[in-house]
Amino acid sequence: MSLTVPNIVTLFRIGLVPVLVILLLFNGPLAGWLAAGAFLIATISDYLDGYIARNYGSGSVLGTFLDPLADKLLISAALIMLAGMPRTPRVPAWMVVVIVGREIMVTALRAVAATQGVVLGAEELGKYKLTLQAMALVPLLIHYTHWHIDFFAAGMFLLWISMAVSIWSGAEYYVKLMWILRGDVRRQSRDQDSHACTRAAQSR
Repeated sequence: MSLTVPNIVTLFRIGLVPVLVILLLFNGPLAGWLAAGAFLIATISDYLDGYIARNYGSGSVLGTFLDPLADKLLISAALIMLAGMPRTPRVPAWMVVVIVGREIMVTALRAVAATQGVVLGAEELGKYKLTLQAMALVPLLIHYTHWHIDFFAAGMFLLWISMAVSIWSGAEYYVKLMWILRGDVRRQSRDQDSHACTRAAQSR
Protein backbone atom coordinates (compact mmCIF):
# COMPACT_ATOMS: atom_id res chain seq x y z
CA MET A 1 0.00 0.00 0.00
CA SER A 2 1.32 3.45 -0.96
CA LEU A 3 0.74 5.41 2.24
CA THR A 4 1.00 8.92 0.86
CA VAL A 5 -0.41 11.79 2.90
CA PRO A 6 -3.67 11.90 0.89
CA ASN A 7 -4.13 8.14 1.41
CA ILE A 8 -3.60 8.53 5.18
CA VAL A 9 -6.23 11.29 5.25
CA THR A 10 -8.58 9.04 3.26
CA LEU A 11 -8.04 6.17 5.73
CA PHE A 12 -8.83 8.61 8.55
CA ARG A 13 -12.11 9.41 6.76
CA ILE A 14 -12.93 5.69 6.54
CA GLY A 15 -12.17 5.41 10.26
CA LEU A 16 -14.84 8.03 10.97
CA VAL A 17 -17.55 5.80 9.46
CA PRO A 18 -17.97 3.55 12.55
CA VAL A 19 -17.85 6.67 14.76
CA LEU A 20 -20.74 8.11 12.76
CA VAL A 21 -22.70 4.85 12.98
CA ILE A 22 -22.26 4.65 16.77
CA LEU A 23 -23.39 8.25 17.24
CA LEU A 24 -26.51 7.57 15.17
CA LEU A 25 -27.49 4.74 17.52
CA PHE A 26 -28.60 7.47 19.93
CA ASN A 27 -31.49 9.91 19.66
CA GLY A 28 -31.62 13.47 20.83
CA PRO A 29 -30.23 16.82 19.70
CA LEU A 30 -26.76 16.27 21.20
CA ALA A 31 -26.24 13.00 19.30
CA GLY A 32 -27.46 14.70 16.12
CA TRP A 33 -25.01 17.57 16.45
CA LEU A 34 -22.11 15.21 17.24
CA ALA A 35 -22.95 13.03 14.22
CA ALA A 36 -23.16 16.11 12.00
CA GLY A 37 -19.80 17.26 13.38
CA ALA A 38 -18.15 13.90 12.65
CA PHE A 39 -19.61 13.91 9.15
CA LEU A 40 -18.46 17.49 8.55
CA ILE A 41 -14.91 16.63 9.65
CA ALA A 42 -14.91 13.68 7.25
CA THR A 43 -16.17 15.90 4.42
CA ILE A 44 -13.49 18.54 5.07
CA SER A 45 -10.83 15.80 5.09
CA ASP A 46 -12.10 14.72 1.65
CA TYR A 47 -11.37 18.13 0.19
CA LEU A 48 -8.08 18.26 2.10
CA ASP A 49 -6.69 15.01 0.63
CA GLY A 50 -7.79 16.11 -2.85
CA TYR A 51 -6.05 19.45 -2.43
CA ILE A 52 -2.81 17.80 -1.25
CA ALA A 53 -2.88 15.23 -4.07
CA ARG A 54 -3.41 17.89 -6.76
CA ASN A 55 -0.99 20.54 -5.51
CA TYR A 56 1.86 18.41 -4.18
CA GLY A 57 1.91 15.64 -6.77
CA SER A 58 1.23 12.93 -4.20
CA GLY A 59 -1.70 11.28 -5.96
CA SER A 60 -1.61 7.55 -6.65
CA VAL A 61 -3.58 4.82 -8.40
CA LEU A 62 -4.52 3.48 -4.95
CA GLY A 63 -5.88 6.89 -4.01
CA THR A 64 -7.97 6.98 -7.20
CA PHE A 65 -9.88 3.93 -5.94
CA LEU A 66 -9.62 4.52 -2.19
CA ASP A 67 -10.96 8.09 -2.21
CA PRO A 68 -14.33 7.34 -3.89
CA LEU A 69 -14.64 4.19 -1.76
CA ALA A 70 -14.34 6.29 1.40
CA ASP A 71 -16.98 8.70 0.09
CA LYS A 72 -19.37 5.84 -0.69
CA LEU A 73 -18.89 4.23 2.72
CA LEU A 74 -19.50 7.52 4.51
CA ILE A 75 -22.56 8.57 2.48
CA SER A 76 -24.09 5.07 2.49
CA ALA A 77 -23.58 4.57 6.24
CA ALA A 78 -25.18 7.94 7.03
CA LEU A 79 -28.18 7.35 4.74
CA ILE A 80 -28.83 3.81 5.91
CA MET A 81 -28.71 4.87 9.56
CA LEU A 82 -30.99 7.85 8.90
CA ALA A 83 -33.55 5.61 7.19
CA GLY A 84 -33.55 3.12 10.07
CA MET A 85 -33.50 5.45 13.09
CA PRO A 86 -36.57 5.49 15.35
CA ARG A 87 -36.80 9.29 15.33
CA THR A 88 -39.34 10.74 12.91
CA PRO A 89 -39.59 11.95 10.24
CA ARG A 90 -37.09 9.69 8.53
CA VAL A 91 -35.31 9.65 5.21
CA PRO A 92 -37.45 7.42 2.90
CA ALA A 93 -35.88 3.99 2.50
CA TRP A 94 -36.52 3.98 -1.26
CA MET A 95 -34.39 7.11 -1.68
CA VAL A 96 -31.57 5.37 0.17
CA VAL A 97 -31.90 2.36 -2.14
CA VAL A 98 -31.67 4.59 -5.24
CA ILE A 99 -28.66 6.59 -4.00
CA VAL A 100 -26.74 3.63 -2.54
CA GLY A 101 -27.62 1.50 -5.59
CA ARG A 102 -26.12 4.17 -7.83
CA GLU A 103 -22.91 4.10 -5.78
CA ILE A 104 -22.68 0.32 -6.10
CA MET A 105 -23.29 0.54 -9.86
CA VAL A 106 -20.52 3.12 -10.33
CA THR A 107 -18.12 1.01 -8.25
CA ALA A 108 -18.93 -1.97 -10.49
CA LEU A 109 -18.38 0.15 -13.62
CA ARG A 110 -14.97 1.23 -12.30
CA ALA A 111 -14.08 -2.42 -11.69
CA VAL A 112 -15.08 -3.33 -15.26
CA ALA A 113 -13.04 -0.41 -16.60
CA ALA A 114 -10.04 -1.52 -14.53
CA THR A 115 -10.12 -4.95 -16.22
CA GLN A 116 -9.63 -3.07 -19.52
CA GLY A 117 -6.73 -1.09 -18.08
CA VAL A 118 -8.80 2.09 -17.77
CA VAL A 119 -8.91 4.12 -14.55
CA LEU A 120 -12.21 6.01 -14.26
CA GLY A 121 -11.70 8.93 -11.91
CA ALA A 122 -14.35 11.22 -10.49
CA GLU A 123 -16.29 13.21 -13.10
CA GLU A 124 -17.19 16.87 -12.58
CA LEU A 125 -20.87 15.99 -12.22
CA GLY A 126 -19.98 13.35 -9.64
CA LYS A 127 -18.17 16.00 -7.59
CA TYR A 128 -21.28 18.20 -7.65
CA LYS A 129 -23.31 15.20 -6.55
CA LEU A 130 -20.99 14.57 -3.61
CA THR A 131 -21.11 18.23 -2.56
CA LEU A 132 -24.91 18.25 -2.66
CA GLN A 133 -25.08 15.02 -0.66
CA ALA A 134 -22.79 16.47 2.00
CA MET A 135 -24.87 19.66 2.12
CA ALA A 136 -28.03 17.55 2.54
CA LEU A 137 -26.67 15.13 5.13
CA VAL A 138 -25.39 17.71 7.61
CA PRO A 139 -28.88 19.15 8.32
CA LEU A 140 -30.44 15.68 8.10
CA LEU A 141 -28.06 14.47 10.80
CA ILE A 142 -28.91 17.48 12.98
CA HIS A 143 -32.57 16.61 12.30
CA TYR A 144 -34.27 18.77 14.89
CA THR A 145 -35.61 22.32 14.66
CA HIS A 146 -33.23 24.92 16.05
CA TRP A 147 -33.53 28.73 15.87
CA HIS A 148 -36.84 28.26 14.02
CA ILE A 149 -35.02 26.34 11.26
CA ASP A 150 -36.39 22.91 10.33
CA PHE A 151 -33.09 21.18 9.60
CA PHE A 152 -34.75 17.96 8.47
CA ALA A 153 -36.91 19.73 5.86
CA ALA A 154 -33.90 21.70 4.59
CA GLY A 155 -31.87 18.49 4.32
CA MET A 156 -34.62 16.65 2.44
CA PHE A 157 -34.91 19.49 -0.08
CA LEU A 158 -31.19 19.20 -0.84
CA LEU A 159 -31.34 15.39 -0.84
CA TRP A 160 -33.96 15.42 -3.60
CA ILE A 161 -31.69 17.59 -5.74
CA SER A 162 -28.63 15.44 -4.97
CA MET A 163 -30.54 12.27 -5.89
CA ALA A 164 -31.41 13.70 -9.32
CA VAL A 165 -27.78 14.68 -9.92
CA SER A 166 -26.67 11.27 -8.62
CA ILE A 167 -28.82 9.43 -11.19
CA TRP A 168 -27.62 11.75 -13.96
CA SER A 169 -23.94 11.27 -13.11
CA GLY A 170 -24.42 7.50 -12.84
CA ALA A 171 -25.87 7.44 -16.35
CA GLU A 172 -22.90 9.53 -17.52
CA TYR A 173 -20.46 6.96 -16.10
CA TYR A 174 -22.32 4.17 -17.87
CA VAL A 175 -22.31 5.93 -21.26
CA LYS A 176 -18.61 6.78 -20.92
CA LEU A 177 -17.70 3.18 -20.12
CA MET A 178 -19.78 1.86 -23.04
CA TRP A 179 -17.90 4.17 -25.43
CA ILE A 180 -14.57 2.99 -24.01
CA LEU A 181 -15.50 -0.68 -24.31
CA ARG A 182 -16.90 -0.19 -27.81
CA GLY A 183 -13.65 1.49 -28.85
CA ASP A 184 -11.64 -1.41 -27.39
CA VAL A 185 -13.75 -3.97 -29.27
CA ARG A 186 -13.28 -2.10 -32.58
CA ARG A 187 -9.54 -1.74 -31.95
CA GLN A 188 -9.20 -5.45 -31.16
CA SER A 189 -11.17 -6.29 -34.31
CA ARG A 190 -8.86 -4.12 -36.43
CA ASP A 191 -5.80 -5.69 -34.82
CA GLN A 192 -7.12 -9.18 -35.57
CA ASP A 193 -7.82 -8.23 -39.19
CA SER A 194 -4.34 -6.74 -39.49
CA HIS A 195 -2.73 -9.88 -38.08
CA ALA A 196 -4.80 -12.04 -40.42
CA CYS A 197 -3.71 -10.01 -43.44
CA THR A 198 -0.08 -10.19 -42.33
CA ARG A 199 -0.25 -13.97 -41.96
CA ALA A 200 -1.94 -14.28 -45.36
CA ALA A 201 0.78 -12.16 -47.00
CA GLN A 202 3.53 -14.20 -45.36
CA SER A 203 1.99 -17.48 -46.57
CA ARG A 204 2.10 -16.44 -50.22
